[in-house]
Amino acid sequence: MPDISIGRLRGGYCVFWTGADGKRSRHQLKARTRAEAEAEAIDVYRLKHFAQAQTGATVAELWDEYRRDLGDKPTAKTMGYTGKAVLTHFGHYRPDQITTELCRTYARARMAAGISQGAVHTELGHLRSTMTWAERNRMIEAAPHIERPAKPTPKERFIRKDEVARLIDHAEAPHIALAIHLLFATAGRVSAVLQLTWDRVDMERGVINLRLDDARTRKGRAIVPINRGLLAALQTARDAALSDHVVEWGGKPVASIRKGFEAAVKRAGLEDVTLHTIRHSAAVAMVSNGIPITQVAQYLGHSNTTITYSTYGRFAPDHLADAAEVLDFTQLRVVK
Repeated sequence: MPDISIGRLRGGYCVFWTGADGKRSRHQLKARTRAEAEAEAIDVYRLKHFAQAQTGATVAELWDEYRRDLGDKPTAKTMGYTGKAVLTHFGHYRPDQITTELCRTYARARMAAGISQGAVHTELGHLRSTMTWAERNRMIEAAPHIERPAKPTPKERFIRKDEVARLIDHAEAPHIALAIHLLFATAGRVSAVLQLTWDRVDMERGVINLRLDDARTRKGRAIVPINRGLLAALQTARDAALSDHVVEWGGKPVASIRKGFEAAVKRAGLEDVTLHTIRHSAAVAMVSNGIPITQVAQYLGHSNTTITYSTYGRFAPDHLADAAEVLDFTQLRVVK
């Protein structure tokens, strides 16, 4: 398809292009906005040349239907944020109008605006998931190819146990300190820790159940033992509890600890530490101290140990040690 351009004509929009024969074509559009015109222009061109104009749901309509289908799953909430950018660019298009160049234009524009490559990868990933869902539910004939920028290599940042202790010491509020302690000692996700209630903390048996009865989350949660340090912190918190939630503030559950956590990181003099760094650091600590991958996987709530091994196997003390010995040619030297 040649380059098609949008222009103004008689108070509205038009599409024009130059054919292979050098002849310029121009056609009035019904669209009332620039975004609508860009989508309609593709149909006009196809109709004039290939009789391929189609009708059907727009990306925006399918996006909304997919979010409704997700219900109260976390992805539905996240798509409420990513959709602000994705739908501005793709919303007026139908799936059959999405091209690789349209995806690349979006990625370039977002990164030029200062959005990270990882965030753009996620945004276009939500678009891809929407299209796949629509095809699976027979709402569209075929999902278009959604090209995404490469996913950035994850940072290898992890912190030591003494740095975790520094974080806890520099937390201004008790609930922030307790949350950090729970995050490291359980290797749980932030959402699991903030949703934890006292009825799932068995201090007599020394067990914490991070799982939800309704299993709303896709990612696994674990049932983990309580170590001595965490037990002492939980006993103190339980004596002062004003609600059913373990992490609380003023007798109410806490929706986010991000600001308090970031303030503690700054006061502790640490850099490049996020909330997820704590879970990552817990896994690294277990593996590097010789805990078997199968046990680490259970702690992390991974149903597939392959994922755990591919992410953390290299931190094991004897990782590839046997292979290294095989490659030691110095043992073949003859001492005279």
